Amino acid sequence: MDELKSLWIHVFESDRDTDNNWWKRKKELCDRRGVEIVRINGNGHIYQRLQHREGETINYLLHLTFLMKQEDHFYLEESVNSYQFRFVHGEVRDHHSIPAPVNNLSKEKIEPEAVRNGQIERFHYDRMAAVQYAERWWNSYNPDYRKFEVDCTNFVSQCLRAGGAPMSGAPNRNKGWWYQGNNWSYSWSVAHSLRWYLNGSTSGLKGTAVASASELSPGDIICYDFEGDGRWDHNTIVVSRDNNGEPLVNAHTDNSRHRYWSYEDSTAYTPNINYKFFRIGE
Repeated sequence: MDELKSLWIHVFESDRDTDNNWWKRKKELCDRRGVEIVRINGNGHIYQRLQHREGETINYLLHLTFLMKQEDHFYLEESVNSYQFRFVHGEVRDHHSIPAPVNNLSKEKIEPEAVRNGQIERFHYDRMAAVQYAERWWNSYNPDYRKFEVDCTNFVSQCLRAGGAPMSGAPNRNKGWWYQGNNWSYSWSVAHSLRWYLNGSTSGLKGTAVASASELSPGDIICYDFEGDGRWDHNTIVVSRDNNGEPLVNAHTDNSRHRYWSYEDSTAYTPNINYKFFRIGE
């Protein structure tokens, strides 16, 4: 659709954007990091069209790929976001971001790891396996698990599980960290719950809080409180580092790959944002 293509070209050529100036913030962030955006590729996919008297309302997914250069190092950053607009008399109107579509997939039963003699055995966290899982599924959904409307914590939990983190607490949803068949703990799927579970767990899956993102390694977890109101909204997994030693993360909900950890280019970002940094398996 040429009209939509023209809209995005205008966005990328200007500092104005209807969604909270995320593009302007992204460019400012890249300047501070010493990163040049060499090229931007976009691919749109319409997943819903609703006809009405004046025209139609269209929902679509936009997959953006940024070729980034930092000193002599090149890497790709990717994101997939959902948008909606009204197409009236050949014009794009009221273009804005919306939550990603939900399509709950069929699931096979996944048994939690047994608790032997009343205690969870210590485990070796396979960071490479967790990162490989995050790279494999960052923009798709493992059919062994349910897909949630807000899927970030479910995705991070799957990555932790792929790295060998033991599950415990089933079938009590308020206890432990686990996924079993059509049921799961709040800590598995809710950002706020996982943040506090990592903070308080003393055996099995646990997190060690550190002061800065630069202390994290691939496989570690970052939690986000976008509003700074004490309610934790989002989780990501570290998959790499940039040339400054700062984390690049993968995430679900607004699916992202190799995104700079601070999320200053997110439409959810506010100046009141708080972060919590957890090293896993220590």
